[in-house]
Amino acid sequence: MIKRLNLKDNTIPERFLNGVVKENPLFVLMLGLCPALAVTTSALNGIGMGLATLFVLVFSNLCISLLRNSIPDKIRLLVYIIIIALFVTITEVIIKAYLPTLDKALGIYLPLIVVNCVIMSRVESYAVKNKVLLSVFDAAGMGFGFTLALMIIGALREFIGTGELFSLRVMPESYPGVTIFVLAPGAFFMMAFLAAIHKKVKANLELKAGRVESQKAESEKVFQGVDESEALKKDKDELLKGVGESEILKNGKEVNEVSEKKKNIKERIKKNRFIKEEMKEKFIEEKKNKDEVIKAEKIKEKRVKKEKVKKVEDNKEEKEPGVKNHDDN
Repeated sequence: MIKRLNLKDNTIPERFLNGVVKENPLFVLMLGLCPALAVTTSALNGIGMGLATLFVLVFSNLCISLLRNSIPDKIRLLVYIIIIALFVTITEVIIKAYLPTLDKALGIYLPLIVVNCVIMSRVESYAVKNKVLLSVFDAAGMGFGFTLALMIIGALREFIGTGELFSLRVMPESYPGVTIFVLAPGAFFMMAFLAAIHKKVKANLELKAGRVESQKAESEKVFQGVDESEALKKDKDELLKGVGESEILKNGKEVNEVSEKKKNIKERIKKNRFIKEEMKEKFIEEKKNKDEVIKAEKIKEKRVKKEKVKKVEDNKEEKEPGVKNHDDN
Protein backbone atom coordinates (compact mmCIF):
# COMPACT_ATOMS: atom_id res chain seq x y z
CA MET A 1 0.00 0.00 0.00
CA ILE A 2 2.78 2.42 0.91
CA LYS A 3 4.53 1.62 -2.38
CA ARG A 4 1.35 2.25 -4.35
CA LEU A 5 1.04 5.68 -2.71
CA ASN A 6 4.65 6.43 -3.82
CA LEU A 7 5.72 7.65 -0.38
CA LYS A 8 9.41 8.27 0.18
CA ASP A 9 11.19 6.43 2.98
CA ASN A 10 11.61 8.13 6.35
CA THR A 11 9.06 10.90 5.75
CA ILE A 12 6.19 11.93 8.06
CA PRO A 13 3.34 10.24 6.06
CA GLU A 14 5.44 7.09 5.48
CA ARG A 15 6.31 6.83 9.20
CA PHE A 16 2.67 7.14 10.23
CA LEU A 17 1.33 4.61 7.69
CA ASN A 18 4.21 2.25 8.44
CA GLY A 19 2.90 1.63 11.96
CA VAL A 20 -0.71 1.30 10.86
CA VAL A 21 -0.29 -1.05 7.88
CA LYS A 22 3.21 -2.25 6.96
CA GLU A 23 4.60 -2.91 10.47
CA ASN A 24 1.45 -3.11 12.57
CA PRO A 25 2.60 -3.95 16.12
CA LEU A 26 0.06 -6.74 16.63
CA PHE A 27 -0.71 -8.24 13.22
CA VAL A 28 2.83 -8.03 11.77
CA LEU A 29 5.44 -7.58 14.51
CA MET A 30 3.45 -9.56 17.13
CA LEU A 31 4.44 -7.19 19.96
CA GLY A 32 2.38 -6.40 23.06
CA LEU A 33 0.44 -9.68 22.89
CA CYS A 34 -0.01 -10.02 26.65
CA PRO A 35 -2.26 -6.94 27.14
CA ALA A 36 -3.80 -7.45 23.69
CA LEU A 37 -5.09 -10.92 24.56
CA ALA A 38 -5.96 -10.21 28.21
CA VAL A 39 -7.71 -6.83 27.96
CA THR A 40 -9.67 -7.10 24.68
CA THR A 41 -12.83 -8.64 26.13
CA SER A 42 -14.70 -5.58 24.80
CA ALA A 43 -14.12 -2.83 22.25
CA LEU A 44 -14.05 -0.07 24.90
CA ASN A 45 -11.36 -1.86 26.89
CA GLY A 46 -9.28 -2.24 23.73
CA ILE A 47 -9.63 1.45 22.87
CA GLY A 48 -8.73 2.48 26.43
CA MET A 49 -5.61 0.31 26.51
CA GLY A 50 -4.60 1.45 23.02
CA LEU A 51 -4.97 5.17 23.77
CA ALA A 52 -3.01 4.82 27.02
CA THR A 53 -0.21 3.10 25.09
CA LEU A 54 -0.40 5.76 22.36
CA PHE A 55 0.02 8.59 24.90
CA VAL A 56 3.01 6.95 26.59
CA LEU A 57 4.61 5.99 23.26
CA VAL A 58 4.38 9.49 21.70
CA PHE A 59 5.74 11.39 24.71
CA SER A 60 8.45 8.80 25.43
CA ASN A 61 9.70 9.00 21.83
CA LEU A 62 9.55 12.80 22.01
CA CYS A 63 11.69 13.02 25.16
CA ILE A 64 14.19 10.34 24.16
CA SER A 65 14.65 11.83 20.68
CA LEU A 66 15.35 15.23 22.28
CA LEU A 67 17.91 13.67 24.66
CA ARG A 68 19.38 11.18 22.15
CA ASN A 69 22.77 12.90 21.95
CA SER A 70 23.19 13.24 25.72
CA ILE A 71 22.11 9.76 26.94
CA PRO A 72 25.15 7.58 27.83
CA ASP A 73 25.14 4.28 25.97
CA LYS A 74 25.81 2.14 29.07
CA ILE A 75 22.75 3.33 30.99
CA ARG A 76 20.40 3.99 28.07
CA LEU A 77 17.92 1.20 28.96
CA LEU A 78 17.64 2.52 32.52
CA VAL A 79 16.95 6.03 31.18
CA TYR A 80 14.32 4.65 28.79
CA ILE A 81 12.48 2.84 31.59
CA ILE A 82 12.52 5.91 33.86
CA ILE A 83 11.10 8.17 31.13
CA ILE A 84 8.45 5.60 30.14
CA ALA A 85 7.52 5.02 33.80
CA LEU A 86 6.99 8.77 34.27
CA PHE A 87 4.39 8.94 31.49
CA VAL A 88 2.78 5.64 32.56
CA THR A 89 2.30 7.08 36.06
CA ILE A 90 0.71 10.23 34.63
CA THR A 91 -1.62 8.09 32.48
CA GLU A 92 -2.56 5.84 35.41
CA VAL A 93 -3.38 8.80 37.68
CA ILE A 94 -5.59 10.42 35.03
CA ILE A 95 -7.50 7.18 34.30
CA LYS A 96 -8.03 6.45 38.01
CA ALA A 97 -9.35 9.98 38.56
CA TYR A 98 -11.68 10.27 35.57
CA LEU A 99 -12.32 6.68 34.32
CA PRO A 100 -12.47 4.35 37.34
CA THR A 101 -14.41 1.63 35.47
CA LEU A 102 -11.73 1.50 32.77
CA ASP A 103 -9.05 1.40 35.46
CA LYS A 104 -10.71 -1.68 36.99
CA ALA A 105 -11.06 -3.35 33.57
CA LEU A 106 -7.39 -2.81 32.64
CA GLY A 107 -6.13 -3.80 36.08
CA ILE A 108 -2.45 -4.71 36.35
CA TYR A 109 -1.93 -4.32 32.59
CA LEU A 110 -2.06 -0.52 32.82
CA PRO A 111 1.13 -0.12 34.94
CA LEU A 112 2.75 -2.91 32.90
CA ILE A 113 2.86 -0.53 29.92
CA VAL A 114 6.28 0.39 31.33
CA VAL A 115 7.73 -2.84 29.93
CA ASN A 116 5.53 -3.01 26.82
CA CYS A 117 7.59 -4.32 23.89
CA VAL A 118 5.96 -1.89 21.44
CA ILE A 119 7.28 1.13 23.36
CA MET A 120 10.72 -0.29 24.08
CA SER A 121 11.23 -1.41 20.47
CA ARG A 122 10.36 1.99 18.95
CA VAL A 123 12.47 3.87 21.49
CA GLU A 124 15.53 1.66 20.94
CA SER A 125 15.24 1.15 17.18
CA TYR A 126 13.98 4.55 15.99
CA ALA A 127 13.68 7.42 18.49
CA VAL A 128 17.36 7.29 19.53
CA LYS A 129 18.55 7.50 15.91
CA ASN A 130 16.18 10.04 14.32
CA LYS A 131 14.89 13.59 14.62
CA VAL A 132 12.10 14.65 16.97
CA LEU A 133 9.29 15.18 14.44
CA LEU A 134 9.88 11.86 12.66
CA SER A 135 10.09 10.05 16.02
CA VAL A 136 6.77 11.57 17.14
CA PHE A 137 4.96 10.52 13.95
CA ASP A 138 6.56 7.07 14.06
CA ALA A 139 5.22 6.68 17.61
CA ALA A 140 1.81 8.07 16.59
CA GLY A 141 1.56 5.56 13.71
CA MET A 142 2.58 2.63 15.91
CA GLY A 143 0.21 3.73 18.68
CA PHE A 144 -2.71 4.23 16.31
CA GLY A 145 -2.06 0.86 14.65
CA PHE A 146 -1.93 -0.81 18.07
CA THR A 147 -5.17 0.93 19.16
CA LEU A 148 -6.94 -0.01 15.93
CA ALA A 149 -5.90 -3.66 16.27
CA LEU A 150 -7.03 -3.81 19.91
CA MET A 151 -10.38 -2.22 19.05
CA ILE A 152 -11.04 -4.69 16.20
CA ILE A 153 -10.13 -7.72 18.34
CA GLY A 154 -12.21 -6.43 21.29
CA ALA A 155 -15.22 -5.57 19.10
CA LEU A 156 -15.29 -9.01 17.42
CA ARG A 157 -14.82 -10.87 20.73
CA GLU A 158 -17.55 -8.79 22.38
CA PHE A 159 -19.96 -9.21 19.46
CA ILE A 160 -19.52 -12.97 19.06
CA GLY A 161 -19.17 -13.70 22.77
CA THR A 162 -21.97 -11.58 24.25
CA GLY A 163 -23.97 -10.15 21.34
CA GLU A 164 -23.01 -6.60 22.33
CA LEU A 165 -20.91 -3.89 20.66
CA PHE A 166 -19.41 -0.98 22.62
CA SER A 167 -21.52 -2.17 25.60
CA LEU A 168 -24.73 -1.79 23.55
CA ARG A 169 -27.02 -4.74 22.79
CA VAL A 170 -26.84 -5.56 19.07
CA MET A 171 -28.08 -9.14 18.85
CA PRO A 172 -31.54 -10.18 20.15
CA GLU A 173 -31.84 -11.28 23.78
CA SER A 174 -32.38 -14.86 22.63
CA TYR A 175 -28.79 -14.93 21.29
CA PRO A 176 -26.87 -17.10 23.78
CA GLY A 177 -23.37 -15.91 22.85
CA VAL A 178 -20.23 -17.99 22.26
CA THR A 179 -18.57 -17.78 25.67
CA ILE A 180 -15.21 -19.13 24.46
CA PHE A 181 -14.57 -15.84 22.67
CA VAL A 182 -14.80 -13.94 25.96
CA LEU A 183 -12.21 -16.30 27.48
CA ALA A 184 -8.47 -16.56 26.75
CA PRO A 185 -8.74 -19.24 23.99
CA GLY A 186 -11.09 -16.97 22.03
CA ALA A 187 -8.48 -14.20 22.12
CA PHE A 188 -5.89 -16.53 20.54
CA PHE A 189 -8.37 -17.67 17.86
CA MET A 190 -9.34 -14.10 16.97
CA MET A 191 -5.74 -12.91 16.95
CA ALA A 192 -4.66 -15.70 14.59
CA PHE A 193 -7.66 -15.16 12.29
CA LEU A 194 -7.10 -11.39 11.96
CA ALA A 195 -3.32 -11.78 11.50
CA ALA A 196 -3.94 -14.26 8.65
CA ILE A 197 -6.40 -11.88 6.95
CA HIS A 198 -3.96 -8.96 7.29
CA LYS A 199 -1.14 -11.05 5.78
CA LYS A 200 -3.31 -12.22 2.87
CA VAL A 201 -4.53 -8.72 1.99
CA LYS A 202 -0.99 -7.32 2.24
CA ALA A 203 0.39 -10.07 -0.04
CA ASN A 204 -2.33 -9.45 -2.67
CA LEU A 205 -1.62 -5.72 -2.70
CA GLU A 206 2.12 -6.33 -3.10
CA LEU A 207 1.49 -8.76 -6.00
CA LYS A 208 -0.70 -6.23 -7.81
CA ALA A 209 1.89 -3.49 -7.30
CA GLY A 210 4.64 -5.80 -8.61
CA ARG A 211 2.65 -6.69 -11.74
CA VAL A 212 1.95 -3.04 -12.54
CA GLU A 213 5.64 -2.15 -12.12
CA SER A 214 6.80 -5.05 -14.33
CA GLN A 215 4.35 -4.08 -17.11
CA LYS A 216 5.55 -0.47 -16.96
CA ALA A 217 9.18 -1.59 -17.12
CA GLU A 218 8.51 -3.81 -20.17
CA SER A 219 6.69 -1.06 -22.06
CA GLU A 220 9.42 1.46 -21.23
CA LYS A 221 12.11 -0.93 -22.53
CA VAL A 222 10.23 -1.41 -25.80
CA PHE A 223 9.55 2.25 -26.49
CA GLN A 224 12.76 3.71 -25.06
CA GLY A 225 15.04 1.29 -26.91
CA VAL A 226 13.57 2.30 -30.26
CA ASP A 227 13.90 6.07 -29.81
CA GLU A 228 16.33 8.10 -31.88
CA SER A 229 19.88 7.74 -30.68
CA GLU A 230 21.90 10.64 -29.31
CA ALA A 231 24.32 10.34 -32.22
CA LEU A 232 21.57 11.17 -34.72
CA LYS A 233 20.52 14.17 -32.69
CA LYS A 234 24.12 15.40 -32.62
CA ASP A 235 24.36 14.99 -36.40
CA LYS A 236 21.22 17.07 -36.82
CA ASP A 237 22.59 19.81 -34.58
CA GLU A 238 25.87 19.84 -36.51
CA LEU A 239 24.07 20.22 -39.81
CA LEU A 240 21.74 22.94 -38.60
CA LYS A 241 24.10 24.94 -36.37
CA GLY A 242 27.74 23.95 -36.96
CA VAL A 243 27.77 24.38 -40.76
CA GLY A 244 27.62 28.01 -41.78
CA GLU A 245 26.00 29.10 -45.04
CA SER A 246 29.06 31.08 -46.16
CA GLU A 247 31.44 28.09 -45.89
CA ILE A 248 29.09 25.85 -47.82
CA LEU A 249 28.80 28.30 -50.69
CA LYS A 250 32.59 28.59 -51.04
CA ASN A 251 33.18 25.00 -51.99
CA GLY A 252 30.79 22.89 -54.04
CA LYS A 253 32.29 19.73 -52.56
CA GLU A 254 31.22 20.69 -49.05
CA VAL A 255 27.68 21.30 -50.29
CA ASN A 256 27.55 17.80 -51.71
CA GLU A 257 28.91 16.29 -48.50
CA VAL A 258 26.28 18.11 -46.45
CA SER A 259 23.49 16.93 -48.74
CA GLU A 260 24.74 13.34 -48.48
CA LYS A 261 24.82 13.60 -44.69
CA LYS A 262 21.26 14.90 -44.71
CA LYS A 263 20.16 11.97 -46.87
CA ASN A 264 21.89 9.48 -44.56
CA ILE A 265 20.26 11.01 -41.50
CA LYS A 266 16.83 10.92 -43.12
CA GLU A 267 17.32 7.26 -44.03
CA ARG A 268 18.36 6.45 -40.45
CA ILE A 269 15.28 8.24 -39.07
CA LYS A 270 13.04 6.28 -41.46
CA LYS A 271 14.68 3.00 -40.38
CA ASN A 272 14.21 3.85 -36.72
CA ARG A 273 10.56 4.67 -37.29
CA PHE A 274 10.06 1.41 -39.14
CA ILE A 275 11.80 -0.53 -36.33
CA LYS A 276 9.68 1.28 -33.78
CA GLU A 277 6.48 0.25 -35.56
CA GLU A 278 7.69 -3.34 -35.83
CA MET A 279 8.49 -3.47 -32.12
CA LYS A 280 5.06 -2.12 -31.28
CA GLU A 281 3.40 -4.75 -33.47
CA LYS A 282 5.49 -7.52 -31.87
CA PHE A 283 4.57 -6.29 -28.40
CA ILE A 284 0.86 -6.31 -29.31
CA GLU A 285 1.14 -9.80 -30.90
CA GLU A 286 2.87 -11.20 -27.82
CA LYS A 287 0.06 -9.91 -25.63
CA LYS A 288 -2.54 -11.48 -27.96
CA ASN A 289 -0.67 -14.80 -27.99
CA LYS A 290 -0.51 -14.85 -24.20
CA ASP A 291 -4.27 -14.22 -23.97
CA GLU A 292 -4.97 -16.96 -26.53
CA VAL A 293 -2.79 -19.46 -24.65
CA ILE A 294 -4.61 -18.68 -21.39
CA LYS A 295 -8.00 -19.10 -23.12
CA ALA A 296 -6.91 -22.39 -24.69
CA GLU A 297 -5.78 -23.73 -21.31
CA LYS A 298 -9.10 -22.79 -19.74
CA ILE A 299 -11.02 -24.52 -22.56
CA LYS A 300 -8.88 -27.67 -22.14
CA GLU A 301 -9.58 -27.70 -18.41
CA LYS A 302 -13.31 -27.40 -19.04
CA ARG A 303 -13.19 -30.27 -21.59
CA VAL A 304 -11.26 -32.49 -19.20
CA LYS A 305 -13.78 -31.80 -16.45
CA LYS A 306 -16.70 -32.57 -18.79
CA GLU A 307 -15.06 -35.83 -19.89
CA LYS A 308 -14.52 -36.88 -16.29
CA VAL A 309 -18.17 -36.13 -15.46
CA LYS A 310 -19.32 -38.13 -18.50
CA LYS A 311 -17.14 -41.10 -17.51
CA VAL A 312 -18.58 -41.07 -13.99
CA GLU A 313 -22.14 -40.92 -15.37
CA ASP A 314 -21.42 -43.75 -17.87
CA ASN A 315 -20.01 -45.93 -15.08
CA LYS A 316 -23.13 -45.32 -13.02
CA GLU A 317 -25.39 -46.22 -15.96
CA GLU A 318 -23.42 -49.43 -16.60
CA LYS A 319 -23.73 -50.47 -12.97
CA GLU A 320 -27.45 -49.67 -12.65
CA PRO A 321 -28.67 -52.16 -15.36
CA GLY A 322 -26.64 -54.92 -13.70
CA VAL A 323 -28.29 -54.21 -10.37
CA LYS A 324 -31.76 -54.21 -11.97
CA ASN A 325 -31.14 -57.63 -13.65
CA HIS A 326 -30.02 -59.10 -10.36
CA ASP A 327 -33.20 -57.86 -8.65
CA ASP A 328 -35.39 -59.34 -11.40
CA ASN A 329 -33.78 -62.73 -10.98
